[in-house]
Amino acid sequence: MTSVELPKRGLYAITGEFKSHHQLIDDVGLAIQGGAVMIQYRDKKNALPDQREIAKQLLTLCNQHATPLIINDNIELAKTVGAHGVHLGKSDCDLAQAKACLPEKAIIGISCYNTIQSAIEAEENGASYIAFGRFFPSKSKPGASTAKLETLTHAKQLISIPVTAIGGITADNASSLLQAGADLLAVIDAVFGEEHPGQAARKFLPLFK
Repeated sequence: MTSVELPKRGLYAITGEFKSHHQLIDDVGLAIQGGAVMIQYRDKKNALPDQREIAKQLLTLCNQHATPLIINDNIELAKTVGAHGVHLGKSDCDLAQAKACLPEKAIIGISCYNTIQSAIEAEENGASYIAFGRFFPSKSKPGASTAKLETLTHAKQLISIPVTAIGGITADNASSLLQAGADLLAVIDAVFGEEHPGQAARKFLPLFK
C-alpha cells in the first residue's frame, strides 16, 4: 500500500453505477482533476473478480495523483489490492476487525448516520474519519434515515477526526453542511451522475475556499 495522507477537507467522490470499467476509470480521473481529494470505490453489482480488477486500476490512477482510494464495505478487497483504506457501515465488519486486517496507516471510515455516540466510539476505537447522513433526498439510498445539521456541529465539538457529510449533496445545497461543521463532502450523483464529472467536481471547489 502506497501511503497517502487523509485529506482534512474537500470533495470526497464516491463511485455510483457505471456502464463500463473503462468509463469508470476515465470518470474517476476527471473527478480527481476537477478537485476530488479522495475517492471511494462503491460497487454493488459486479462480481468480486471484476471488482478486484477495477480496484487495481483505480488504485494505480489514484496513486498517480496521491489521492486516497477507499473501498466501500469490503475489508478483504481493500487488503488484497492494497487500497489506502476502507469505509464501513452499520452492517459491515467492525472497526477492530478492519484494524487487525489492514496496515497500520490504512484509512478507516465509519458511517454514524445521525448518532453522535457512534462517532465518539469510532474515534476512540481508532477510526480515521466518520460520516453522517443522509442530509438530503438521495438516489443511491432513498430509504436512509435523515441526519440533522446540528449533528455536524455537535460532532465537531466532541471529536477531532474529520467529519464527513453524505446524502443527496450538490454544489447548490452543500454550503449549509460546511457551515455546520462538515470537513468532507461525500457525493455520488453530483459528480458521477453528471455528463462531465470533472466539471461537476469543479463546482464544489469555491465552497472550500
